[in-house]
Amino acid sequence: MLKQDNNLKPRDLYLSQLIAFQDTEPVKVVTGIRRCGKSSLLKLMRGHLLDTGIQQDQIITMNFESMEYRSMDVQAFYEYVKSKVLPDKKMYLFFDELQRLDQWEDAVNSFRVDFDCDIYITGSNAYLLSSEYSTYLAGRYVEIKMLPLSFKEFLSFHGYVVRDYKTPAGELKKRAYDSSGEMVLWEDLFDAFVHYGGMPGIADIGLEQDKALALLDGIYSTIVVRDILEREKRRGQRQITDPVLLRKIILFLADNIGNTTSLNSISNTLVSEKMLEDRVKQGKPAIQTIAAYVGALQEAYMFYEIKRFDVKGKAELKTHAKYYIVDTGLRNYLLGYRDVDTGHIIENIVYFELLRRGFDVAVGKVGDKEIDFIATKDDLKVYYQVTDDFTAESTRERELAPLMAVRDNYEKVVLVMNTYSTASIEGIKIVRLIDFLLE
Repeated sequence: MLKQDNNLKPRDLYLSQLIAFQDTEPVKVVTGIRRCGKSSLLKLMRGHLLDTGIQQDQIITMNFESMEYRSMDVQAFYEYVKSKVLPDKKMYLFFDELQRLDQWEDAVNSFRVDFDCDIYITGSNAYLLSSEYSTYLAGRYVEIKMLPLSFKEFLSFHGYVVRDYKTPAGELKKRAYDSSGEMVLWEDLFDAFVHYGGMPGIADIGLEQDKALALLDGIYSTIVVRDILEREKRRGQRQITDPVLLRKIILFLADNIGNTTSLNSISNTLVSEKMLEDRVKQGKPAIQTIAAYVGALQEAYMFYEIKRFDVKGKAELKTHAKYYIVDTGLRNYLLGYRDVDTGHIIENIVYFELLRRGFDVAVGKVGDKEIDFIATKDDLKVYYQVTDDFTAESTRERELAPLMAVRDNYEKVVLVMNTYSTASIEGIKIVRLIDFLLE
């Protein structure tokens, strides 16, 4: 009997998406970095099915990280599932980390054709849905993009409760309380979120630095080995075989979150440190080498690239993107815990919060000025500036100028880390970062 977890914490944002597609034709594919909660999400979905009357024998669960299925090939996979299918009953198929099985897409497509079934898959590498594989399921899958915990989820996972209260002036505000009922300062909670990050496993071990570092070290090592180095071998293509160079690139990107970056700038830094000296001597283009490594990190969902958009010209700019790391805890593990780069760290957090809320996000360029984020979803568009301090007049002028240069009527917001009393300036909303994250 496989281990069951009766203490799962809710991830309603993602569970609601799975439930919305329950019993529909598309294969539900949950993607995201390792240990962000994909397997637990499938457990939550199975719990939902059982609660709504689906019988246990209608559910087939396989985790390809388990040794139980390690030697299985695609034909054995198909035959195993076939042997479990009940005639005249709808089956619910759950497959964890399916990218470890070669030609998995053939079997999944066959399940769709041969059985009355509802299929759920997780994968820790974007290659799972690369053009080569997705052609087998073209138009027949929906992707649920999972991220580590948001600030709001972090509070819940670590036992903090948020309650509304009304000030003497009648304004509605929020307070946070720990498990003993003691009120906790928002600054302390946000510092903990930045410090430890949002990997759900940290909630199981507690907010202790040594334990958190050990957990993050395990996540990092697994990403590098299974999702990058081993992945290249399975693909039979050009292999990424240099973990030292890979780590150098990871450290560069982690240290430069929110900075305008090009493959040339990464290459120049590494060449100056003689990390690419041998490759240059052999005639191998450094840019292609860097591009392969950065691409692998994006496929493993460790770093996300954000494009730049010319607001007035209404065109994507092809050069100098920015990169953000999926979890600030991983960044602190890589670079060491340090109280610097606050502005870029909160930018990093806001970027992923916007992704959670379903926005497409770009950096905006207005002449020689830059807007941190343009967030679009359907007919909605919001311009965001993010700053840790808004008290100095020079800072206010710098942050407001790009927004004022945009002449359309879409909402414009400055997210401020510190408290600022004015609610708006010339139609531009001033919102405290904590309030935004708790929305």
